[in-house]
Amino acid sequence: MSVQALGRRWLARHSVAPSDQRSAMLLLTPMMLVLLAVAVFPVLYSFWTSLFDIHLTRMSSVSFVGLGNYIQTFRDPMFWAAVERTAWFTVVSVLAIMVIATLMALLLNQEFRGRRILSTALLIPWAIPYVVDGLMWKWIYDSGYGALNGLLLQLGVIGQYMVWLGDTHKTLALISNAFVWKEVPLATILLLVTMKSIPADLYGAARVDGANLWSRFVHVTLPALKPGFMLVMIYEAMMAVRHFDLFFILTEGGPADASHVLSWHIYVETFRNLSFGTGAAVAYVLALATFAMSYAIIRLLGKRL
Repeated sequence: MSVQALGRRWLARHSVAPSDQRSAMLLLTPMMLVLLAVAVFPVLYSFWTSLFDIHLTRMSSVSFVGLGNYIQTFRDPMFWAAVERTAWFTVVSVLAIMVIATLMALLLNQEFRGRRILSTALLIPWAIPYVVDGLMWKWIYDSGYGALNGLLLQLGVIGQYMVWLGDTHKTLALISNAFVWKEVPLATILLLVTMKSIPADLYGAARVDGANLWSRFVHVTLPALKPGFMLVMIYEAMMAVRHFDLFFILTEGGPADASHVLSWHIYVETFRNLSFGTGAAVAYVLALATFAMSYAIIRLLGKRL
């Protein structure tokens, strides 16, 4: 039998009949309708909203402005200040998460007594909802009875209780600390899974070549962790850029707009100023910036894998 005949027989045996394709499409139709209703339509409608001057206090005068809301957004000094704060919060938070998660993954990758208990306890911060996380850290930072003031006072680090969240120079760092505490467990798990996939033969060969612990980490562990680093960096950067919960619970954009980031700016424009067109425009700018940032990370780290 010729090669062509064998190929035709294989295709005939493994091809899907048109009736099966129609049945599959029929079964997938409800899911596609749900996705269109809950995902695609809101995205398209919000973009359509961003092209209009929609203000709930004057709904009778809705007008089409095209890219006017976007132009107004880019001319707003508060928008650029929010961009700067968002960038600072994202860079600091992601770097802290990467460093701490790598150290935790290296620790949990070793065999020692109590490792399973520590691994289980590590999941507790990740399992706590962000609202509960924010309320917990608001109590810790409280200026009157907060645990942070009590601990530092007992250790002699401070001489009196301090107003932590009322200090414009410390607010973003304190919110970043609460965000990092919540996100480190997931990042640790992702890096630990990547670390477990490194062949033991590579470490054995490095030991034979005389590599010490630091050399094995730099030349074996770090290069193998690049896929995990890329995944963690993209996910955590996206979470940090669009994060809202902690800013709402801890400071509500204050004090003196010190924590007025992009997500809070969208909330203020939409639900306080009742300017739905401008709020939708800022939200789309944030979404496009997030996609661009993710693409840049993939291009930067992906070509080196």
